[in-house]
Amino acid sequence: MTSKVQTNNAPAAIGPYSQAVVAGNLIFTSGQIPLDPVTGEMVGSSITEQAHRVCMNLKAVLEAAGSSLDHAVKTVCFLADMGDFAAFNEVYAQYFTGKPARSCVAVKSLPKGALVEVEVIAEKEA
Repeated sequence: MTSKVQTNNAPAAIGPYSQAVVAGNLIFTSGQIPLDPVTGEMVGSSITEQAHRVCMNLKAVLEAAGSSLDHAVKTVCFLADMGDFAAFNEVYAQYFTGKPARSCVAVKSLPKGALVEVEVIAEKEA
């Protein structure tokens, strides 16, 4: 049995998808880009600013699903420029202190011209 996750503390989906889906004890978030949850506008022009917003959005979605960043088991990170890898890692490490498994790839482009997008698989808190 699955359930959909929706919170106003993270940006609304910009397409036909849920912010996250809970399946059993696992939470699968959709990719988050650096949108302000109130205005729906892009936040920041640097990878550092955008990465912080993305992580805050993911934190809000996971909390709405009954979990936290500490319970992340896998992340998939998409960067518009692999030259931003080191700066992205600095921000990422502040939020994902449990060091979940991760993939990080460069992509040709991201929605709305974002520099970064991240999705998470996490366990629900006991």
